[in-house]
Amino acid sequence: MASGKSTIGILLARKFDIPFIDLDQYIEAKENLSIKKIFSTKGEIYFRKQESIYLKEILDSNTNGVLSLGGGTPCYGNNMQLILNTSDAKSVYLKASIVTLVERLQLNQEKRPLIAELDNENLVEYVGKHLFERALFYEQSEVKIKTDYKEKREIVNEIEMLLY
Repeated sequence: MASGKSTIGILLARKFDIPFIDLDQYIEAKENLSIKKIFSTKGEIYFRKQESIYLKEILDSNTNGVLSLGGGTPCYGNNMQLILNTSDAKSVYLKASIVTLVERLQLNQEKRPLIAELDNENLVEYVGKHLFERALFYEQSEVKIKTDYKEKREIVNEIEMLLY
């Protein structure tokens, strides 16, 4: 959350004139329900199973594009191995510090249901806990980009240099 996955993904896709796919939006279109509604009516286990199915569907489609995943996607089932074992795919971890993520989240915190009601101390704890729990998966990415205090274009250019 707030690492810049969508923003950087869109810029990267535009730069190379290739499609941008947001996995959450893809799931919403396939399920004809919002992610929030899927969680509330069918539960997280259902969501995570469908998320894996749709991730595999996209990766198997051999579509040349930029795919933005939800922050939890690499952490469930065999999703990270699926990504790493897809020959034409490259995984990129947009790595930001807790301080940077909290600063970014505070800019539109009210629009994010999971954190809308958290005060600053609890927001820092929430972000730190999730990063700690997910770091093992994120660190398996082939490319890691530190994004703290970098301009968007600088991040896109760095990704380009490391991938090509």
